[in-house]
Amino acid sequence: MRAVRVARFGGPEVLEVVEVPEPAAGAGEVLIDVEAAEVLFLDTQLRAGWGQEYFKLEPPIVLGAGVAGVVRSVGAGVDGGLVGRRVIAGTAGVGAYDGGGYAEQSVVPASEVFPVPGGLELTTALAALHDGATALSQLDLATVSAGERVLITAAAGSLGSWLIPLLSATGATVVAAARGAAKLERARELGAHETVDYSVAGWSDGLEGVDVVFDGAGGEIGRAAYAITRPGGRFLGYGAASGDFAGADHRDDVTVVGIYQPDPVAWRELPRRALQLLADRSLTPLIGQTFPLAEAAAAHAAIDSRATVGKTLLIV
Repeated sequence: MRAVRVARFGGPEVLEVVEVPEPAAGAGEVLIDVEAAEVLFLDTQLRAGWGQEYFKLEPPIVLGAGVAGVVRSVGAGVDGGLVGRRVIAGTAGVGAYDGGGYAEQSVVPASEVFPVPGGLELTTALAALHDGATALSQLDLATVSAGERVLITAAAGSLGSWLIPLLSATGATVVAAARGAAKLERARELGAHETVDYSVAGWSDGLEGVDVVFDGAGGEIGRAAYAITRPGGRFLGYGAASGDFAGADHRDDVTVVGIYQPDPVAWRELPRRALQLLADRSLTPLIGQTFPLAEAAAAHAAIDSRATVGKTLLIV
């Protein structure tokens, strides 16, 4: 079968299409015929060699943390009724990264497989796996109330297409921060009440303070957002698109929630909740761009250049 492998750490050019043996499901595992694989910003960071303190990866490796497709076979101890089912699945356990998604077939833990409701496109459903789950977990942690003022950084990304409408529904005032006019327009279409372009120097200087920050950018952008968080506010730093996580400068008057290790059982309920929101048509995620599996390097280059909006998928 075909897979896309990282030959060595580096730029998008290190991604290569290779032929590898077809995998087989072992005990407690499921083999999926992949129809789509998600491309996370994290994938591009790991490809470049970032994050070795969090994930011990050594090339050659096949990236990819999540897939959508049809179950081909199951290993010992797994319900045979899954065979033939349309599913989304994480390629590793909660909090781990094993890769393996950028391929025509992928073996995944049975615990990370989630059946897709009828009538829901697999490409749409795949947005529930990490983006939907992360958005719901952050909302649970933040406990946003009507009337509060909320800032989302990296708001035109895949997580923003969940956070903006879900936060708007709480009655909060949603301020979307992103890069460039096109991305800000997307944020407004999703329901943002205000937008601000953080590619402009001093972008936060005239911005009214906020009660809650959902920070997917990190770096200087995240630190600027942290600085305008009101006393008694909450700062949730879950992304490092700008290179590092923000919120490290201690403030006694702001509650900071950084990357945390969730309870695996509780976490697995989040993709199920997200899938139900999609099935009910309560929310429509933004699938901004798709690429053929063989063009994974182009997908990474687009993300590296900050040219993408919403979710990026590889179509197999």
